[in-house]
Amino acid sequence: MKPLSLDAVRGLMIAAQGLHDHPQPRATKKAVRAIIRQMHILQIDTINVIARSPYLVLWSRLGDYNPRWLEDLLTEGALFEYWSHAACFLHIEEYPLYRHVYESWLGGRAHKWLEEHSEVAETVRNHIRTNGETRSSDFVRTDGQKTGWWNWKDEKVVLEYLFYAGELMVRKRHNFQRIYDLRERVMANYDEKDTLLLADAHDQFVLNTIQALGVTKAEWIPDYFRLYKADVNAALKRLEKQDRVMTVEVEGWKMPGYIHPDNRKQVEAAAKGKIPHSKTTFLSPFDPLVWDRKRALDLFNFDYKIEVYTPAPKRKYGYFTLPILYNNALIGRIDPKAHRKEGVFEVKALHLEPGVVVDDALVAEVKSALRACAAWHKTPQVIVRYATKPGLAKRLSD
Repeated sequence: MKPLSLDAVRGLMIAAQGLHDHPQPRATKKAVRAIIRQMHILQIDTINVIARSPYLVLWSRLGDYNPRWLEDLLTEGALFEYWSHAACFLHIEEYPLYRHVYESWLGGRAHKWLEEHSEVAETVRNHIRTNGETRSSDFVRTDGQKTGWWNWKDEKVVLEYLFYAGELMVRKRHNFQRIYDLRERVMANYDEKDTLLLADAHDQFVLNTIQALGVTKAEWIPDYFRLYKADVNAALKRLEKQDRVMTVEVEGWKMPGYIHPDNRKQVEAAAKGKIPHSKTTFLSPFDPLVWDRKRALDLFNFDYKIEVYTPAPKRKYGYFTLPILYNNALIGRIDPKAHRKEGVFEVKALHLEPGVVVDDALVAEVKSALRACAAWHKTPQVIVRYATKPGLAKRLSD
């Protein structure tokens, strides 16, 4: 196989992430489940500027879909929640990969805290055993303090640590609030014999990462599932020895690129110039294509930072900017705000990367994506306040 160009690597990664431009039927709940299986992971974040991150990640791939389907899939048992890249929705088929995590540093810390606070922990356990599905709001705070982001009541902490320790699972969500139940109730039919050995789980995590990234450097692999580099390197050695992964030469890379054997035909086609082409869309800051900021800079030359925690006067681009994917490149970012009562989708600013040429095709594509996103939010009036190129804001707002 001839060496892959960086253009081919970008196109293959975009396609592996389900962000390529291809004919799509009307979105369905089945399609939501399928795209989560394809990415292997859907990060959860509660910031809600135009939509919470998991819903926005799905929109970027599926277009106009019903966000309720995500919660339905969780309730139906097609998905589960646990800590992976971060707090994530995960496909139920991959539950056996995560059983060992209950005894990892996260589960270990949870077990230690629960032992040190055994009285309140047992009170919460007994409540759930007796009453079944439970949420944090079922417990009234009695210490007189005000509950805040960094000041949880004891019962909320217990629920979280029981969840981390694997005693509880999220049965469903209501208004995005977790509702917990005992693991043996949620996973009543799970056979512990299906749990993978730790090394086998690492091997599968690495395989899943390579598949989800299309083509990847070894150094990009650990971040996807937050694995230790040593565990990834050991897994790669095992997988190469077993011929379960393939390597390719990439122009400009000193080390080989890794590909999943199932993607060989797509890679060979890309090497011959048949490179997948991206759709035009906006990405969540927690989208798998950009959540590894170093990878985004390395491959797309896109220096991206979420400025939520940056004081307003020091922000360069905006509170919650969304990268713009266009023509297999990350060409800029928008700073949006959905005003639902007024039906207005406001773009406070649109910043294009240096060197991006604004032509009719770009304007038409970005304008179409803005209207599609606004329609999905039921805020049909698009107003672009500012754009870095003269006259662009007006052209996108017209």
